Amino acid sequence: MDLNTTYMGMQLKSPLVVGAAAPLTEDIDNIKRMADAGAAAVVLHSIFEEQIRQERLELHHHLQYGTQSFAEALTYFPEPEIFHVGLSEYLNHIQKAKGAGIPIIASLNGSSMGGWVEFAQQIQEAGADALELNIYSIPTDFDASGAEIEQKYIDILRAVKAEVTIPVAIKISPFFSNTANMTKRLVEAGADGLVLFNRFYQPDIDIEELEVTTNLLLSTPQDMRLPMRWIAILYGRLDVSFAATGGVQKGHDAIKLVMAGASIIQIVGSLLRHGIGHLKDIENEMVHWMEEHEYQSIEQMRGSMSQLNSPDPSTFERAQYMKAVQTYRPEMMAFAP
Repeated sequence: MDLNTTYMGMQLKSPLVVGAAAPLTEDIDNIKRMADAGAAAVVLHSIFEEQIRQERLELHHHLQYGTQSFAEALTYFPEPEIFHVGLSEYLNHIQKAKGAGIPIIASLNGSSMGGWVEFAQQIQEAGADALELNIYSIPTDFDASGAEIEQKYIDILRAVKAEVTIPVAIKISPFFSNTANMTKRLVEAGADGLVLFNRFYQPDIDIEELEVTTNLLLSTPQDMRLPMRWIAILYGRLDVSFAATGGVQKGHDAIKLVMAGASIIQIVGSLLRHGIGHLKDIENEMVHWMEEHEYQSIEQMRGSMSQLNSPDPSTFERAQYMKAVQTYRPEMMAFAP
C-alpha cells in the first residue's frame, strides 16, 4: 500500500503528521517515538512573538542598565515562566529534532510583523525543513476594518517569504468574511501550504474566584467538519498544499480528509488522549480500509470527494445546510398533553 504524499514539495511517507503540541514535541525522545510510530513529519511547538520581543527587551535592559528604567513596559508582556524555551533553546531544539530522521516543521506564532520575521531566517539556518506561520489575532480595534486585518496576514507572509527559501505554510482562522478570497490572496502572496484551521482557545470565568481562566479543550471528531468542508471547496482551485487540523481520532477520519483534498493530517488531541503509539493504530486502520476498498495509494483517493469532483457540488454549500435542517428528526420528542 502506497501511503506516500507530497506536502509543500516535501516527499512524506504518509499523510500522518504530528501537529504543534508543546507537551509532546518539547521532548526529543518523544519526537523519536513519533518517528518510530509512523509520523511522516513533526510540527514543533510554537515560538511566540512575545518571547522574541521580551528577550530583546531584556537584552536592551542589560545593555542600558543604570541609564534608564522601563520596568513598567515589561509588565505588558507575559511572565517568562509561561514560556517553556527561549530563542536559542528553540533553535537548538530544531537541530536535535533533526536526529529523528523525519522532516521538522518549525512554528512561529504571532499577530504582527515584529521580530519574528528576522527569526524565521535563524529557524532556516538551524535546519528546519519548513516553517508554519500561526497568526493568532483577536481584533478588538473598533476602527480596524476587515480589509486592514486581512492585509496584515498578507504583509506578514510576504515579509517571511522574503527572508527564507524553505517552504512556508500559514495557519489561518476560519472567521474571514470570504475564506475563498482570502486563501486565494495568500497563495498569490507566496504561501506554499494552507493549514486549516486555527482553533482559538476561548477564556472562561471562575465565578468563585472572579478570575478569567484558561481552559484547554482537546478536539473532537466534530471539529474536523469545518476544515474538511473548506479543503473540499478549495481543492483543485488553488495551487497549494492543504493541511487539515483538528478532530482526527481514527483512520477513517484521516481518510475523509484525504478524500476532501488534504495532503497531510495534523494530529494532536488523539495523541494526548491515547499516547504517541496511537499514530500506528490510525495508520493501520487507514491501510485496512484502503485494502478493503481496493485503493492502491493515497494519491488515488486524494480529492475524490472534493467539490470539484462531486456529482453535486452544492452539497458543500447552502443545499447541505437546508437538507440537514429539514431532515433532522429527534430520537425522542416530548409533547405536552
